[in-house]
Amino acid sequence: MPDHIQDGQFGRWLENARDWSITRNRFWGSPVPVWKSDDPAYPRLDVYGSFAELERDFGRLPTDAEGRPDLHRPYVDDLVRPNPDDPTGRSMMRRVPDVLDVWFDSGSMSYAQVHYPFENAAWFDGTAELKGHFPADFIVEYIGQTRGWFYTLHILATALFDKPAFSNCISHGIVLGSDGNKMSKSLRNYPDVREVFDRDGADAMRWFLMSSPILRGGNLVVTEQGIRDSVRQVMIPLWNSWYFFQLYANAAGGGSGHTATWSTTSADRLDRYLLAKCRQYVAEMTEALDTYAVAEACDATRSFLDVLTNWYIRRSRERFWGDTAEAFDTLYTVLEVVCRVTAPLLPLTTEEVWRGLTGERSVHLTDWPLVDDLPADDALVAAMDQVRDVCSATSALRKAGNLRNRLPLATLTVVVADAAALAGFESIVADEVNVKEVRLLASDAPEAASYGVSQRLTVNARAAGPRLGKEVQLAIKGSKSGDWSVAADGTVTSGGLALVEGEYTLETVAGAADETTVVGMLPGGGFVVLDTTVTPELAAEGLARDLVRQVQQARRDAGLEVADRIALTIAGSEEVQAAARTHEALIAGETLATSYAVVGGPATPEVTVTKA
Repeated sequence: MPDHIQDGQFGRWLENARDWSITRNRFWGSPVPVWKSDDPAYPRLDVYGSFAELERDFGRLPTDAEGRPDLHRPYVDDLVRPNPDDPTGRSMMRRVPDVLDVWFDSGSMSYAQVHYPFENAAWFDGTAELKGHFPADFIVEYIGQTRGWFYTLHILATALFDKPAFSNCISHGIVLGSDGNKMSKSLRNYPDVREVFDRDGADAMRWFLMSSPILRGGNLVVTEQGIRDSVRQVMIPLWNSWYFFQLYANAAGGGSGHTATWSTTSADRLDRYLLAKCRQYVAEMTEALDTYAVAEACDATRSFLDVLTNWYIRRSRERFWGDTAEAFDTLYTVLEVVCRVTAPLLPLTTEEVWRGLTGERSVHLTDWPLVDDLPADDALVAAMDQVRDVCSATSALRKAGNLRNRLPLATLTVVVADAAALAGFESIVADEVNVKEVRLLASDAPEAASYGVSQRLTVNARAAGPRLGKEVQLAIKGSKSGDWSVAADGTVTSGGLALVEGEYTLETVAGAADETTVVGMLPGGGFVVLDTTVTPELAAEGLARDLVRQVQQARRDAGLEVADRIALTIAGSEEVQAAARTHEALIAGETLATSYAVVGGPATPEVTVTKA
């Protein structure tokens, strides 16, 4: 059960639980099995718990018009007998007219559904060899059942068995139409499910529901865009990873192909990182699904697929082009594991990919992967994740400064607490963010202070007010005037008043050393400093990289295969010609050009591509 429901809505309901009237004065329902004397002078109450007890006292069972036993009204009300406690013999035992509250029926579901204790005792209680089926492993219902089914199940189970009725509860919110109102057939305020299946697939709808706030107890507005986002964020990355693998594996060895095998032995740093990251992903997914945290499992899957596609594959393209067996085997291994782990979430997509990878019958018939089947390297994962954060922060600085990614820059300085942990990753960072040099600097180095990075304290008056009273204004004034400090043990003092966690926010604020640099903060602490000066040499190389992109697009437009060699002609201004000639090796190598010509042309570069 989501924490904010377990300790919030449901917890508050339990704390203030009211008496429950378990009967209703109605005709329809389960009759209360209580017979009462109709003469107050000779009081008596009889409560019955089985057919045998009824037959013992009344000599028969209540039956319907066809003679079948029926405990409902009006048949059960026909059971009447003399009051054994009345010596006069005039008073009679008649059933009380009430029926049970319908929530009493629902709350009895755990045992009533199998007619326990009269039948199925071993199934319910278990045996020495087999676990019983009570309490239930989990139940699923919407958030409103905190006062209904969830509550009555526990109340009756506690009264009868002194234990809860279930171990886990998936309490979901309400599905709303695209206009935010309740779904309505007449209003048609929701996407047509058949159209969604035809256009996006059943997995898209499934993922959209499972990854949404609804499985955390929130409400969900169903929109076509939300369903399409499921395709874009998860299904397409997984499918593209499989497509990339089979494309390059089939093209390896000059077209003879490479038969990949399941392997975790690669010594390459990116391979080791992906395998160790996959191990963490398997562990996270196992824990999430074992505890019915489906939405958290979806978050973990989305995050790992981002690592797989936007980091590992993109950083490893040259290794796949170079027929590196370790790269193929590593990607094969990770894709195979990912399909098995993600199969409960995307059953159709993973089935197609897994069968294509392995040639076997079904991913749903194979075993769940074991964490220990994959290598552990937490230090490498932590370092590479920090490298990814560095690259992400640097890319954000480029975007903010309108400095396109293909334009090389001179220097990136990375300032972190443990700079030594990132030693050896400089080339990866430099290549990813397109800078000539990456410098690593410890946070306590004297140079780090020159970049204008500072800490800012903000006092949360709403949180600190109840404890500090009027003095909270002194703390706020101190935070704004700079009259605050952080002790060696982490205690924050503002305006002479010690604050406790939750009463303040301490954040690091980016500055800048001068107008030629920009500073970006790292999510785990530390910052990056990017030199934004663009020299003529850097501008020329950036133009050459733009030409590479233009040629690659021309290759695709011409329908060429990835291994096809080309004859390339570049036409453009003197600036374009100079850049193309200076960086001929770069352009020809990236585009597989065996013939290379540079000629005069218009200001906007033009490229001509033909198969060599």
